[in-house]
Amino acid sequence: MKPSDAAQDLMAKLDPKLSAEGVNALLRRAFPDAPPAGFPQVTEVSPGRVQVVSPYRDGLLRPGGVISGPTLMSLADTAAYALVLAHVGDQLMAVTSQLNISFLRGAQPGDIHAEAEMLRLGRRLAVCDVRIWTETPERLAAQANVTYAIP
Repeated sequence: MKPSDAAQDLMAKLDPKLSAEGVNALLRRAFPDAPPAGFPQVTEVSPGRVQVVSPYRDGLLRPGGVISGPTLMSLADTAAYALVLAHVGDQLMAVTSQLNISFLRGAQPGDIHAEAEMLRLGRRLAVCDVRIWTETPERLAAQANVTYAIP
């Protein structure tokens, strides 16, 4: 998806403070008890964006054979948190203040991908757009708007 002109201007001003490896290290520190095999991984960090993948595993499906809504919501939140950390650095106390998600179609079994884009980064709030898919980015399963409060 092509970002708007305003989003492109914002992204040009954003300079990530952390690489994908740095964000993954912070996430592991923030959630030390999370099982490593199923924990989402940041695969790419660029100005105003991150890409995250969560490996498919048993237990993610709801009746009907699609990935559950709570799983998709969790990935949306994780992707937004990763985006905030990538751009503000070691601020593990940043917290979700709002998450609104639209489920667009059933997410088929498979690795779950998310791309988060920074819409606004202020001193106290970060507003992120997160797109989620399993098949292809052109067939979104969900789209979320997530706001994080920054301490």
